[in-house]
Amino acid sequence: MQNYLTVRAKLAISCFILALGGCASEPAPVPAPEPLISGEEMLRESQGIANLGDRWKKGKQLVDRGNAMIAEGQNKINEGRRIVEEGERIMRESEENYKSIKK
Repeated sequence: MQNYLTVRAKLAISCFILALGGCASEPAPVPAPEPLISGEEMLRESQGIANLGDRWKKGKQLVDRGNAMIAEGQNKINEGRRIVEEGERIMRESEENYKSIKK
């Protein structure tokens, strides 16, 4: 029982010292409020952001146009290959027919 009272007394003294130390320390500094932004500054910033948005849109349009051109070019390449294959087939058949007539 006496041990319990000693521990309780030490705990109370420790809490009192901690509370007293907390009260005696300097208070935390209050952060200074951020300065207000002027309307002109807000306008400049918003115009800058709008310019970035316009620039991004132009870039997106270029990418889309370039991708369309690439797709169109690929279609032309495929069509060109098909025409070449057809021409080679016709040439081969003609040569074979010529050889068979010659014999």
